[in-house]
Amino acid sequence: MSHNLCPRPELSKEDWDPDVVTRMIILAPGARVSESEIVSEMHMLDLPLTIKNTCYGAMVSGKEKDVKKALEEIRKLDPNHIFTKDRGFAPGDPRRCRGQRFGPREGFHQMEKEFRLLGDVADALEKRKDVKVSKKHPVDIDLVKNIMNES
Repeated sequence: MSHNLCPRPELSKEDWDPDVVTRMIILAPGARVSESEIVSEMHMLDLPLTIKNTCYGAMVSGKEKDVKKALEEIRKLDPNHIFTKDRGFAPGDPRRCRGQRFGPREGFHQMEKEFRLLGDVADALEKRKDVKVSKKHPVDIDLVKNIMNES
């Protein structure tokens, strides 16, 4: 069981490169594109990226400028339903890979909770409304004194 807690990954040169980033691409409920369409679109860009299809969307790893360009392109497919977030580990890293562990990986339950909220975020982005924010005013000191004297 200890190997589950402290796996010893054999990291490649790319894993140690500080310019390499990994982003998780998460599709919100109601997305108009599928995970495989996103992965295909990223492959069509012909960028030097590591791309992995996942149950929630995809994962992409590579030089930051290439990853950023890929994300800009795929977000054009459905800008209100495609979300991304950083991932501290490369795809397939045994420290996070579910295939190497006995159960869900760390962060799975948080991502599951975030996924439930993405539908509401996507709806808000699609049905934008102008919101007027009222300016806050300080509480009148006489009101505070009156409340204090009552008790």
